[in-house]
Amino acid sequence: MDEVIQVTQWLSSITPRKKAKLFFFTTHADAPSPMVGSNDVDTHEETQLPLATTVALHNFKNIDEFLKKKVNTFSCYNVIENEITKTDYEYLRFYSACKYLDVVPPFLDLEKISAIQNKFEMTDEERDYRLLLDSADLVLEKVCDSLKPAGVSQMWTALRKDRNLIRGVKTIDIIGFFVDPNPTGIKECLFFFIVRFLQKADKINRVNTNRLERLIAQCDESSSCEEGKTIDFIIDSLRFYPTELYPFGFCLIMCVIEGRDGAMQEIEKTMEISRHLGMITHTEKNPTKETIELVKKELMKPKYQFYSSFTCWFMSHGDSNSMVLADGETIEREWFLTSFPDISTFQLKPKVFFMVSCRGANKFSLKGDEFEGQSATCDYYDIGSALIRNRMLDITDSVRDISYVQPMMDTLVAYSTILDHLSGRANTHGSIYVDRACVPMSENISRGRSLTEILEHLSQDLHEILQETMDEDRIVYKQACHYDSFFRKTLKLPYTRHPKEDVHSAPQ
Repeated sequence: MDEVIQVTQWLSSITPRKKAKLFFFTTHADAPSPMVGSNDVDTHEETQLPLATTVALHNFKNIDEFLKKKVNTFSCYNVIENEITKTDYEYLRFYSACKYLDVVPPFLDLEKISAIQNKFEMTDEERDYRLLLDSADLVLEKVCDSLKPAGVSQMWTALRKDRNLIRGVKTIDIIGFFVDPNPTGIKECLFFFIVRFLQKADKINRVNTNRLERLIAQCDESSSCEEGKTIDFIIDSLRFYPTELYPFGFCLIMCVIEGRDGAMQEIEKTMEISRHLGMITHTEKNPTKETIELVKKELMKPKYQFYSSFTCWFMSHGDSNSMVLADGETIEREWFLTSFPDISTFQLKPKVFFMVSCRGANKFSLKGDEFEGQSATCDYYDIGSALIRNRMLDITDSVRDISYVQPMMDTLVAYSTILDHLSGRANTHGSIYVDRACVPMSENISRGRSLTEILEHLSQDLHEILQETMDEDRIVYKQACHYDSFFRKTLKLPYTRHPKEDVHSAPQ
């Protein structure tokens, strides 16, 4: 069959709502870097003009033309070995969006997808199409689905009132002030236009969503929300780090085995819990400085742009400032913690570090006969509060910036013990902190809960346990864990545990 006919038939089989979503996912706001052609980003016209004209004319002609152009580009594209191009990235995004929306063109060359995945050096696990979807876009899709056409129309009205923001923007004028978002698919096009406009104007990104939240807050709840949804519910959904679908993120486990009884148990437990949470996991046993540098270099590869979060377990002996590696060398804990968050592939994404080692020799000792022989180690402020807001400093958009980010932002560091103190171990099971940390994360009670809630529960649980030193003094003591957070949103553990798909590569 002629390819033009095939493309026409494919487009005619897609509903207007899915066309709007396919356009949205395909015109993803962020492109991976470094890559060939990364400077050739989507133009203002490519990402916003088709949406603007569709809303204004109630006609999907320009979106259809855009999708046709994409399909034709992919059809003529020759996959070049080694070099990762902008088209490679777009091809994977397009395929994953089609797969997610169940509109994969029957004529799409899946062998090219496999060849592109080879260029990204993707493992079998990483060839799951869900990895290629941008989790932030999926959250925004859910926000759109939670709003009625009237709600999106009210957001548009509120946006139009911001003269400084919209001044001189031609696509804004194309849509006009009054919009009828009721025809099928128009609500989606208008909402996605607002989102992409705010992103291009550097007003929102995957972490900074306050500007979008303020638009939603101005909607009338009775007419703007779909059944069962509220304004608070919709805004709350934007206050979590976007980690939708599988995988939950990438997990790096680094464990020194030499001289640490039970270390293999630690690896097994952390691997089990990371997989249970839907993470793709890599383990490094007996790491050295060279190992750490190689891992950092690996994490800078373009494929890691597709991950939604990064988790690292580092388990070794240590003191107040440093950690002991497998070859006996030491590294400064602070150096380790500040070097990983600066990796560009995980910028604006949650990064969690579990640092499991002693930080000194001090102990919170418990004295008294009743403790002898007792040990477990033997084996917005409110957007609607105008009155309060009026008393606060008026911070205008002109003095706000979301472009530059301190490297440690969006990072959480969880320590197995407090400074200058021991981190307890069991003879056969390894770190007690690792053992207790894996329990709440594996239980049903953790589904959909924030990571910090789980860490607080862990802190309570761990501090109840009586431990005993393994020297001749046999001192009974307690251990206290804690965390330092630079998070700007809440990181929720996945409610649904996402198993691997049976087929990792592109389906035949």
